[in-house]
Amino acid sequence: MALLVLVGAALTCRDSTGPVAGTLKVDLTTPNSGGDGAILLTVTGPAALTSATPGTGLRLFAQPLGTTTRFALTGTLPQGTILTIGVTNLGQASQYVATVQSVAARSYDLRSVAGYSLTVSQ
Repeated sequence: MALLVLVGAALTCRDSTGPVAGTLKVDLTTPNSGGDGAILLTVTGPAALTSATPGTGLRLFAQPLGTTTRFALTGTLPQGTILTIGVTNLGQASQYVATVQSVAARSYDLRSVAGYSLTVSQ
């Protein structure tokens, strides 16, 4: 009887899947590709971020990582991936949202955020 319980427990554990950690991309859509020099953005999600890495050629400034984290990225901002974030559960990827707070031209003049958007995806 004890052997059956152990076998059943082993099979149950083998079939269960827990959270899988991984990374998500934050992609920028901009009406001024190559003309932007800085962006302030917020990422919000169900769990604290585990890491943040800037896109190629960008410099990252960030608050301590949490469920809501503000980031500043400087450098020539491309259309596409500007930030990669680490999460504890890729199954919750759709619950992470990135929001543009402000954008500056390479000349440091603030721009209207109209036409800018951020997408979080695997």
